Amino acid sequence: MRTLTTRIEKATEFGGTVTFMAGDAGVTLPWSQLHDEARATAAALQARGVSRGDHVAILGPTTRELVTLIQGTWLAGATIMVLPLPMRLASIEAFVAQTRVRIRKGDAVLVAIDDQLAEFVAPEPGDPPMVGIADLVAEGARLGADRLTPVDVAPEDLAILQFTSGSTAEPKGVMLPHQTVVANLDGAAEAGEMQDDDVFCSWLPLYHDMGLVGMLTLPMITGRSLVLGAPQDFLAKPLRWMQWISDNRGTVTAGPNFSWVLAAKSLRRAQDLDLSSLRIALNGAEPVDKTTVEAFVGAGAPFGLRPGCIFPAFGMAELAIAGTFPKPMRGLVTDPVDRRVLETERFAAAGTEGAEGTRSFALLGTPIPGLDMRIVEPESGRPCAEREVGELELRGTSVMSGYYKNPEATAAVLRDGWLRTGDLAYRLGDELVLCGRIKDVIILGGRNIFPDDIEKAVGTVDGVRPGNVIAFGAEGRGKEAVAVAAEVKTDDLEALRKAVHHAALEVCGVPPHDVILVAPGTLPKTSSGKLQRTLCKTQYLAGELIPAEVVPAT
Repeated sequence: MRTLTTRIEKATEFGGTVTFMAGDAGVTLPWSQLHDEARATAAALQARGVSRGDHVAILGPTTRELVTLIQGTWLAGATIMVLPLPMRLASIEAFVAQTRVRIRKGDAVLVAIDDQLAEFVAPEPGDPPMVGIADLVAEGARLGADRLTPVDVAPEDLAILQFTSGSTAEPKGVMLPHQTVVANLDGAAEAGEMQDDDVFCSWLPLYHDMGLVGMLTLPMITGRSLVLGAPQDFLAKPLRWMQWISDNRGTVTAGPNFSWVLAAKSLRRAQDLDLSSLRIALNGAEPVDKTTVEAFVGAGAPFGLRPGCIFPAFGMAELAIAGTFPKPMRGLVTDPVDRRVLETERFAAAGTEGAEGTRSFALLGTPIPGLDMRIVEPESGRPCAEREVGELELRGTSVMSGYYKNPEATAAVLRDGWLRTGDLAYRLGDELVLCGRIKDVIILGGRNIFPDDIEKAVGTVDGVRPGNVIAFGAEGRGKEAVAVAAEVKTDDLEALRKAVHHAALEVCGVPPHDVILVAPGTLPKTSSGKLQRTLCKTQYLAGELIPAEVVPAT
């Protein structure tokens, strides 16, 4: 059973349900009913000429119809391309341009689009046909599931083509065959000690691997129950996430670091919640911050939250999703290291927790079943000793087959069967510890400065929007220096500039070359909400960052 289609069929026997949340209300149906609706939608796709091996682009917010179409596309033997939604209204033009690039680069034969977005992506010559998502599902309902011609999907057939959220017009399409996705989810289920009565709760976007593969497809192919909301519902009222968990006895959930910050704040105003059922609260996609975790654990304690449920993990699109998992219910474990030794010798010498000059990193567990891990010197590939910092590489059943029609990019990241992640990391025993991205490291006087350290320090300054700071290398007096861009929430810009300057100086030991205070909501982010350092630097050098003086602070 190495295809999603066979696993989906089998999962309908297990009695699990899927609940679609819309704000504070939800509609619950058994997976078997959604499967019948998906089979009918697959018949509608076939009626439109979609066949085995075709690529279907899907663009829309999280809804019952969207999930039905995702499963229906697989049942028709086709590949899904779930496209990112616009992050902000100001990014509509870039969103439209990148959407068209992804559709054409992915060779989509059909674009299924939400009615509210259709006006922004009007068809142009050379585009594939477009159809409304709701219209397509309705067509299937009229046809009926019996009209589906069964498709013999092979394990090596492409299930997902996920384009990386690049900052340029050249996104790379990650190719994930059925057997790769199934192997990854089976490994994640085993490492996460998945239980028969697990209830997944998620608001994560379905165009991102954590939401699509980890939090939707895993319960879909195992028959576990799922409570699914939309990102906009969570962001409008973060407490909803915790309420969904409480009301449905949720056991498994996930989110990036910023979402746990919002959850902790919302819990301080909450009443009558029960979070005691939660056993996996996965923190991933962004660096795991100890302060954030401690704040969430403290805020959740009055509602029965168990500290052991904190689950710092590593994953990436090129692995389907899951890379390394810790032991469930262990909670957050950190490794304090000497910052000076780390920066000058690329070695994680043990430090004292809480002491000055110490930086603490989260332990991210061991590779899930089917994956091997090693840390190597980036250029030579020489294996690194324990605590020696190098590049993380992985190989095994979960590694992508490559980037779609991009052999050069594929060759650059696959070395002798090993996936080069681009992440700086070290081993502590058998466990993974991440330090940062290779391309983002700033070299100052022989020291390797990690932007995360600067961004975290600046993010604590009053008047700066937490989680909206980018530090990057910039030329200063003929040598590399540091520039810091920060979104603001105050009108006293001169005092704020001095405070940011001082915070960066404390981390770097040298003054920043430039401090750029920018308008709220204008720093570049990926479709999954990650800050884009490379694009920010490009915009800075081109004079394209929007100063805070232009837009009033919020």
